[in-house]
Amino acid sequence: MDGQQFRQWQALLELRTGVCVSAERQSYLQTSLGTRMRALGIRDYQAYYEHVTEGISGALEWSALVECLTVRETSFMRHRASFDCVARVVRERLQQPLGRPLQLWSVGCASGEEAYSLAMVVEQALRDVGQQRRDYGIWATDISQQALDQARQGLYSSRRLGGLKDTETRQWLTQTPDGQYQVAAALRERVCFTRLNILELAQAPIRDLDIIFCQNLLIYFRRWRRRELLNQLASRLAPGGMLVIGPGEIMDWDNPLLESVSDDRVQAYKRRECMECLE
Repeated sequence: MDGQQFRQWQALLELRTGVCVSAERQSYLQTSLGTRMRALGIRDYQAYYEHVTEGISGALEWSALVECLTVRETSFMRHRASFDCVARVVRERLQQPLGRPLQLWSVGCASGEEAYSLAMVVEQALRDVGQQRRDYGIWATDISQQALDQARQGLYSSRRLGGLKDTETRQWLTQTPDGQYQVAAALRERVCFTRLNILELAQAPIRDLDIIFCQNLLIYFRRWRRRELLNQLASRLAPGGMLVIGPGEIMDWDNPLLESVSDDRVQAYKRRECMECLE
């Protein structure tokens, strides 16, 4: 792959997914493209580019390529401090007369560990405040259909459990005969896994959220696009709801709807309760 071809692929990926592949990751891109090229018997990067960008067959191949390009490496309770912050806000929300089910959103959920971790947090919060009704739902979205299929199964290897406490593992996971771990049905039934390209966020019919959790996704985008996406997410929060992102994922952004959460361990923002901020 020469420099011109790399820039051509860079532009296509950013246009269709928002992901910006740096020059340092050219070998990663070549490896991912090579996987699909070998499957199709195509040896030339330019020929493959033309195949991917033309007609219905190109659209189908693009879907297959996205699966090769998607990063799915994650784990339960990744960055525990962020989930602790969510727990505090969820307990607060559960004690307020919301008049509707509690709603959470895992954006870029990959293979589902993040979404199920949020479900564990809500279940524990319900116990903490003494509520018996389990009136909540979790949206979980990702661009990878393969990752979503795995997430729906809720079946994981032991290396994905690193962030869980022993008590959480015993309570919410069951070891299978082949050594994997199955998420409890009580959690699986609370999560709705749906395919969504983050660039099509405006089309998502998700509103009035109490928690939006979006970690380790924005780092793949340019700064201007990060700000644009965060502004869209902020507008989906209910008053008093919280947006959680990865620490350091963006430093030069603010939104009049939001105020920073006072916790040095996390990067999170709460939507203001008052309407004066909109005037």
